[in-house]
Amino acid sequence: MPERPVPASAIWALGLTQIIGYGTLYYSFSILAPAMAREFGLSEGWVFAALSASLFAGSLFAPIAGRWADRFGAGRIMTVGSVAAALALALCALAPGRTTFVLALLAMELSSSFVLYSAAFVAIVQIAAPRPQRSITHLTLIAGFASTLFWPLTSALHDYLTWREVYLVFAALNLGLCLPIHAWLMWLSRRNGAEPPRADEFSPAVEAVAKLDPRHRQAVFLLMLAGFAIEGFVLSAILIHMVPLTAALGLGATGLAVSASFGPAQVASRLINMLFGGRLSQTYLAVVAASLLMAGLCMLLVTTPWAPGAFLFVILFGLGSGLTSIVGGTLPLELFGRNGYGARLGWVSAARQFTSAFAPFVFALMMARVSVTGALWVLAATSASGVVAFLAIVLVNRHDSRVASVGKNREAFAFAEEPATVKYAPSPE
Repeated sequence: MPERPVPASAIWALGLTQIIGYGTLYYSFSILAPAMAREFGLSEGWVFAALSASLFAGSLFAPIAGRWADRFGAGRIMTVGSVAAALALALCALAPGRTTFVLALLAMELSSSFVLYSAAFVAIVQIAAPRPQRSITHLTLIAGFASTLFWPLTSALHDYLTWREVYLVFAALNLGLCLPIHAWLMWLSRRNGAEPPRADEFSPAVEAVAKLDPRHRQAVFLLMLAGFAIEGFVLSAILIHMVPLTAALGLGATGLAVSASFGPAQVASRLINMLFGGRLSQTYLAVVAASLLMAGLCMLLVTTPWAPGAFLFVILFGLGSGLTSIVGGTLPLELFGRNGYGARLGWVSAARQFTSAFAPFVFALMMARVSVTGALWVLAATSASGVVAFLAIVLVNRHDSRVASVGKNREAFAFAEEPATVKYAPSPE
């Protein structure tokens, strides 16, 4: 496969579609959910339960979407996904009753498998040079502004428009901006002859970076899925409830300002990683990301309701979230290589979405039944288990790399000794 760096314009364009995709399909929901609940005569808990069920269905579909991206090309998948996302948002906006509303939420989460990070990362890998980690970092750097832009944007629109009209505006964004960009990326991939890639196009030179023992690959893959699943649960629980959570902790109007700091913190982490993290192994970066999420939750618990402590929580949590978005695309590459990357990334997305599906409802239930502080302690302990999972991958990776290095040195020593043996061997004559 020829080495072709991703054009800068493609990264910026993909970044714009990720901002719109995450903003319209994910971040806006918590702002609009109370109005949805009032109109349909439901509790907010029921509305979040409907979202959780939709996220669960999306997690089951993610591996299929990943295989389709491998087979048909991510550009084509994202183009179809833009149309599907616009139609799903419009269906939700026009839903006459509860059943149609839930079906529309389901369609939104299914369409997200075609247009969000998983598909975008595969698109970069299919177009880029054999080491596209830097391009993935650039993309997540741009897309980190999604929450910063869409939380206040959704609130501002909702001051003048109903939640249905807001979703119609968001449908127009997906159709008018994301669709042409994804269609252009599909054309760019075809022009470069990079879509879809065949399994035999990947040379051993660009295969897995990690020297994993074949006997340990399955265990490492499951540990990776477990780590990302835990992070998905923690992130989903906090991000969906970020604004109401800060209010419940007694921060009042400061809560919105605290929440708005999350996006810049994500961007800062990605910028720091882009500038200084080029030589850092992605396994170590995964440990750092998980540790920052845990540290942020602990900071909130020990400082609440102190406003500066809440800002520190959001900064640490945003730093961890930003790095998590990067390693979600780069860690599978480092551990297992490019071949079958789309399908493998689909399983990563499925693990995240599976736990993310239940996180908003479970966290809301814990806050209601126990207390806000008690629910946060449970979440902090859960995030600590994610750190343990990624630390286990580091240990296995280091052990297998050491064994592979010793084996290579022995082979080199034996090869160096072989000419001497031949030199003094008796002549067959």
